Amino acid sequence: MDFQRLILFFVFSFSVFLLLDGWQRDQSSPPAAKVSDKAKTEPSASPATATPSPGEALKAGGPVVPKEAGAPRERGRTIRVETDLVIAEIAALGGELRRLELKQHRDTVNRDAPFVLFDAAAHSYTAQSGLTGGSLPNHHTLFEVDADRYRLADGQAEVEVKLRAPEVHGVAVTKSYRFRRGSYLVDVSFEIANKGAEPVQPFAYFQLVRDGKAPAGDSAMVPTYTGIAIYTDKEKFHKVTFDDVEKGKAKFPKSGTDGWIAIIQHYFLAAWLPKAGTPREFYMNRLDGPLYAAGVIVPAGIIAGGSSASVVVPLYAGPEEPRKLEAIAPGLDLTVDYGILTVLAVPLFWLLEWLHRLAGNWGVAIILLTIIIKLAFYPLSAASYRSMARMRVVAPKLQRIKDQYGADRQRMQQAMMELYKSERINPLGGCMPILVQIPVFIALYWVLLASVELRHAPFMLWIDDLATPDPWFVLPLLMGATMIIQTRLNPEPPDPVQAKVMKIMPVVFSVFFFFFPAGLVLYWLVNNVLSIAQQWHITRTLEREAAAATRKR
Repeated sequence: MDFQRLILFFVFSFSVFLLLDGWQRDQSSPPAAKVSDKAKTEPSASPATATPSPGEALKAGGPVVPKEAGAPRERGRTIRVETDLVIAEIAALGGELRRLELKQHRDTVNRDAPFVLFDAAAHSYTAQSGLTGGSLPNHHTLFEVDADRYRLADGQAEVEVKLRAPEVHGVAVTKSYRFRRGSYLVDVSFEIANKGAEPVQPFAYFQLVRDGKAPAGDSAMVPTYTGIAIYTDKEKFHKVTFDDVEKGKAKFPKSGTDGWIAIIQHYFLAAWLPKAGTPREFYMNRLDGPLYAAGVIVPAGIIAGGSSASVVVPLYAGPEEPRKLEAIAPGLDLTVDYGILTVLAVPLFWLLEWLHRLAGNWGVAIILLTIIIKLAFYPLSAASYRSMARMRVVAPKLQRIKDQYGADRQRMQQAMMELYKSERINPLGGCMPILVQIPVFIALYWVLLASVELRHAPFMLWIDDLATPDPWFVLPLLMGATMIIQTRLNPEPPDPVQAKVMKIMPVVFSVFFFFFPAGLVLYWLVNNVLSIAQQWHITRTLEREAAAATRKR
């Protein structure tokens, strides 16, 4: 196999690897146990003499979580909450978190505006919660609040918003949102006071409701996932697409005493995180709109007359930062999905993060990481380039064999093999070193694609966002130029068709990389430059050795 065939093989392998990895990322969830038709409905609860789990309450056929109204509802009074990281809007009608701006992240399309994760008006994405059963308050209830504006003051650690529901049958409910400084975690709680004589047994539900559209600015050329994610310690990380929910084919763990449920998109997620050890029931539904609900229901227990109880479930709504997510809840860092090459991608990200702390610039960190990877694979690359260089040295002899035997391909191949043997050339020598590096290339591809840290991260000059394509296409054109140089450092293929393919390939790759994030193109450009330098040095060394051997003869 000569170098030209090797490149074609590498390109094919790279494409197949991306396709398989993308398929695996969408199909990574193992099948869940089969459930009954009744279990496919939303969770519900009904009073009983003993406290059942949410799943038992569901099977009992009690009242279900109220669905979203088909037509848009008036928000009524709106409560605005501002902290050092977010600006939130909570509707008094339903107590929904209907809008959430992330102050430290900019909008994908309009860089002058903050990034908005939740937006009930523009993108139909909200966080809802309530109680099930009887006349208990839910996300259709009109709550009373003391103020319309809350702000985390300097030196203040947290700010709390309390919403009071009308008292019904002697049951008073207060819903609270607690925002903390320096955190994207929000504690959402229900305080339930039973002032009557009879016991009550409420269940609390917490759900995310979203439309099925991909976030604005996502590129069809760069595969990303927008959909539901769920995790339990027993069944691990699952992805459930909106299409699966639409078709009733969603497979996921329905109940447990640990785990969380989330909706994730490129760079950001929202997740309900019930306390470990609490019984819970997970659910997913298609609502009118069309909208999709993903939520969890937890028990508040049996509350005797004159007693009270509370339910608290944290909501994380913010960027996918692996180290911080890992500290918040088990498995939450898996939402930053590197696919089947996670075992390689995670240490690569750690190294890239460390280099960024050292250099202070993500573009420089990518360059340094490329150099380190190149040095790590230097022995393998050197063996590959020596094989290519020897092929270049014997290229004139190969051409003479081709001219001599012409139409007799069998005799020509035999003569070539004899030449390879006499010159001690392994035509497959350049293949294995590159094949070994392919998983590393793919893993780094996903690291650069999935890291929110690179979003809107500037490099230099016109590159002000390493997570979006080069606006002037300079990096892809430079990468195409380096590919042309690489092909000229190798002998022209004896096959005219192969020769034409090798000339067209740099152009095709340049166009292909027009749509790739600048950080990825920067990595490939630097890698190509280093490869050219290494290949040129090895080729010149072998040519000088061959010339010296010829003079001695």
